[in-house]
Amino acid sequence: MDYSTLSLVRFDHVSLRCSGQHWQSLCFGAAQPEGTTDLCYLMQLYLYEYENFQGRRMDLFTECRNLCEKGLEKIGSIRVENGPWVGYEQQNLTGEMFILEKGEYPRWDTWSNSYRCDRIMSVRPVRMDPQDHKICLFECPNFEGRKMEVCDEDIPSLWSYGFQDRVASIQVTGGTWVGYQYPGYRGYQYVLEMGPYKHWNDWGAHQPQIQSIRRVRDMQTHRRGCFEMTA
Repeated sequence: MDYSTLSLVRFDHVSLRCSGQHWQSLCFGAAQPEGTTDLCYLMQLYLYEYENFQGRRMDLFTECRNLCEKGLEKIGSIRVENGPWVGYEQQNLTGEMFILEKGEYPRWDTWSNSYRCDRIMSVRPVRMDPQDHKICLFECPNFEGRKMEVCDEDIPSLWSYGFQDRVASIQVTGGTWVGYQYPGYRGYQYVLEMGPYKHWNDWGAHQPQIQSIRRVRDMQTHRRGCFEMTA
């Protein structure tokens, strides 16, 4: 999936900030095309070298597939000014995912639900869809087996709604979602954007296990949700 359309013109800008002493701040983003809203205010992310927003800072307005190449080898804290974003454990947007919504993340364990990895090596903005949230979960690959349809609702436990933890394919027809390995929005996170996912490998999972899901909301107004489950 190509996310380069989020950035029309790339530029590098170097400035200085002061946090007890001077540190280099790196800014990577997109130039504003005529007749459009300033993209730098639509997606804005600050990455810090150390915990509690200390050390060198990198300002991002578009995806970055290799943070080390941009001069920041370690991420200790994150501030999302405008988002949401998704961080990845490895370069080139691969490995474990971490959803980063608007707010502050002073330590690595505030963005990691699995508590397995403290490393982020690439990031990108999440592709938001303006439609009402709607997702279909299937028991088997290729959209077969039992199906659970969820509309504008967060589900902290699929078991509590009579659905098993095996989810082998997914169809997202509205909005953007996050699936979690365990109930209560815990464990590995999987960002689910608009489109079909015929196999669990398509959303970056190593096994067909999702036990809770929720909507990714970006200052939107949503109607009260509902869900349907069919055999």
